[in-house]
Amino acid sequence: MKINPDYNSQEKLLELYNKPLLELIFEAAKVHRQYHNPREVQMSSLLSIKTGGCPEDCGYCPQAARYQTDVEAHKLMSVDTVLEQAKNAKANGSSRLCMGAAWREVRDNKDFDSVVEMVQAVNDLDMEVCCTLGMLNENQAQRLKNAGLFAYNHNLDSSREFYGDVISTREYEDRLNTIDNARKAGITVCSGGIIGMGEAIEDRVGLLWSYMQMENPPESIPINALVAVEGTPLEDQKPIEQWEMIRMVATTRIAFPESVVRLSAGRTKMSMEAQAMCFLAGAGSIFAGDKLLTTPNPDFNEDKEMFSILGLISKEAFAGGEKPVSLPDPLIEERKKRELEREVELKNAREEAFKNGFEPRKITVS
Repeated sequence: MKINPDYNSQEKLLELYNKPLLELIFEAAKVHRQYHNPREVQMSSLLSIKTGGCPEDCGYCPQAARYQTDVEAHKLMSVDTVLEQAKNAKANGSSRLCMGAAWREVRDNKDFDSVVEMVQAVNDLDMEVCCTLGMLNENQAQRLKNAGLFAYNHNLDSSREFYGDVISTREYEDRLNTIDNARKAGITVCSGGIIGMGEAIEDRVGLLWSYMQMENPPESIPINALVAVEGTPLEDQKPIEQWEMIRMVATTRIAFPESVVRLSAGRTKMSMEAQAMCFLAGAGSIFAGDKLLTTPNPDFNEDKEMFSILGLISKEAFAGGEKPVSLPDPLIEERKKRELEREVELKNAREEAFKNGFEPRKITVS
């Protein structure tokens, strides 16, 4: 059951969200146990492969070029660097790597070719690979699928009604189209939102309603608490209470019984007890490691200790679906072929020049 038919209107979803908290958690726990192993929690790692310099104006994001924050812009990481980071994450218990690039949209260039190679390399490590790269078209989604991408993350962030209060450089429909393009390519969808941006409770319910209207709701729904960063328009937002995250996790679990509800940004502000309540209410994944793109996150050792105390076990990669097969990318193969041909051509030209008596010019420095 992908969508719970008992909550087939926004009004009913709102009633669910507003239930007495302990009743809500109890109902969510029952649903969670029906569709998932309640002891299993997937440890995922989120890596910023290209940081800062984004042209968007998302009010919560320190990577937007227009805001004065402490985030330093960095160009795209090399494939080797990403592979090394992936191996470290796997050694620390992560079974999923999500690679994020601060782009508005994917462009068909060498950087995207590199991302395709990253996906191939990490998939070969037997890790689930997720990407969040901004908007992408059908062809780009297909290239990622062929490379071995397991999931594409593209959050709706909030309700359609509240969305324009936070972002003006990308339409809600653009986000839905990108999700649709990933879906058409056969990639699983990871899409959720952020609470604590000044939205009303109706907007939190409205976010979930957007997913309930989809023919296929996301396989993963991350729930984030706003991490207010100095220099962004939302820097003065008051942090939400821990029970608000618990309530949102529980409501999402009941509404989407089969989806993985991911307890995402904002965990540094949550006690272990509050996180335990989230797991009881249906959270089945956390991000591990000291950063979520550019914001703080509990480190691996803290999470391992929490797992031990709560009796949780790490979920294996591909437990929710088959491992994708990485196929050769024709565009990359053709580029490498041209580069090799050019290399051979230059080598032959140099050899021919020396054979005909060419000598490099000598420069004397006085």
